[in-house]
Amino acid sequence: MAKPHLSIKQRMERYFDRLWPICRSLMGPGFRKSLEILAEIIPMKKLRFKTGEKVFDWTVPKEWHVRDAYLIDPAGRKRACFKTNNLHLVSYSALFRGRMSLKKLRPHLHSLPALPNAIPYLTSYYKEQWGFCLTHHELKSLPDGMYDVVVDTSLTSGNLIVGEAVLPGKSRKEVLFSTYLCHPSLANNELSGPLVMAFLYQKIRAMKKRCWTYRFVMTPETLGAVCYLTRRGDHLKENLIAGYQITCVGDAGKFTYKCSRRGNSIADRVAIEVLKKTWKHIILPFDPSMGSDERQYCSPGFNLPVGSLMRTMYGCFPEYHTSLDNKEFICFDAMAKSLEVYLELVKTLEGCDLLENTVKYGEPQLGKRGLYPSLGSSKTIDAQVSAMMWCLNLADGSRDTSAIAEDSGLPFRSVLEATSVLLKTGLLKIVA
Repeated sequence: MAKPHLSIKQRMERYFDRLWPICRSLMGPGFRKSLEILAEIIPMKKLRFKTGEKVFDWTVPKEWHVRDAYLIDPAGRKRACFKTNNLHLVSYSALFRGRMSLKKLRPHLHSLPALPNAIPYLTSYYKEQWGFCLTHHELKSLPDGMYDVVVDTSLTSGNLIVGEAVLPGKSRKEVLFSTYLCHPSLANNELSGPLVMAFLYQKIRAMKKRCWTYRFVMTPETLGAVCYLTRRGDHLKENLIAGYQITCVGDAGKFTYKCSRRGNSIADRVAIEVLKKTWKHIILPFDPSMGSDERQYCSPGFNLPVGSLMRTMYGCFPEYHTSLDNKEFICFDAMAKSLEVYLELVKTLEGCDLLENTVKYGEPQLGKRGLYPSLGSSKTIDAQVSAMMWCLNLADGSRDTSAIAEDSGLPFRSVLEATSVLLKTGLLKIVA
């Protein structure tokens, strides 16, 4: 008997369950295995950056491999076991085996007193040290005495990997979708972004016609984006019209849009236009002091038009970077809705062509083209004629549809309708 067709949210959940146990980090087998699973949905080319390679102001570190990690308390009980929860081990902990008192061990133990039932997520990429994360309740319950410490890890030369996929369109101008895949078992702040981007790729691939070229990038956060920009930064500066960092899209909170550094890019205008139609939302200005890889794309030397459309923003939900950001915290219905909003962004962007008036000297004669009332005066000029006048005047080759709507104060849909008519009559042309 054939299996029933699975919905998007059901497929998302199945992939989530496969990805959840994997210990991902900046570099190493966890990242590679996760990328291979997601490649079933979004086939990706792999870009490699070697350990020791200089990437702008950063250096690619070593790969991290974990075999096991735990503590044995004085009663012989195993504590903070990595195989039970991979958040127990500070990411990139260096090899260590030894025996020490609880007093000596305490500087290596981390908890969150404000969230006593949560295991924190901590990293140490560039300083070789080791540590364990526990709930505060467990930390307080540790008995005095001697502890056996096992951190069975290794740091070896290897490769930082970035996954990349491109769907070509009619234009060489591009739209970028970027996400990260470098946290261990976290749900909203890790797996929601890659899952939404992977299924968005499938939706865009299925489109019969694409105006823009679409680029998808999956990186280890921060350093991966820096690496990627060393290879593709100049190309993006020349070709990118809009981009979005996809993160924290799996909870049921209202949508949050963080603007690009430019503040009024096509990416910003389209995101705000889509959200204000039906979705409860928050609009935030660009902020380099916290965020995801939009900070790298928007760094001064690149200043790319990349914003970030999220639900509840990172750092704004107490479960963030803790073991409480788990499957129970997220909602696959909400994740599927996030995909719908991103797809609506794409559909709107497809109508955001750079436009140029083909009659530059004086206004064109609309009447002979059947676009102007044959009788009447300025009092009878309807909204559509007014929209066409605005479009013809503002279409100087430097503005897209969303910019014309913003500069004219007209509804975006009115501008789309007017430009559609003007393109058919040849009064407007699309700038390649």
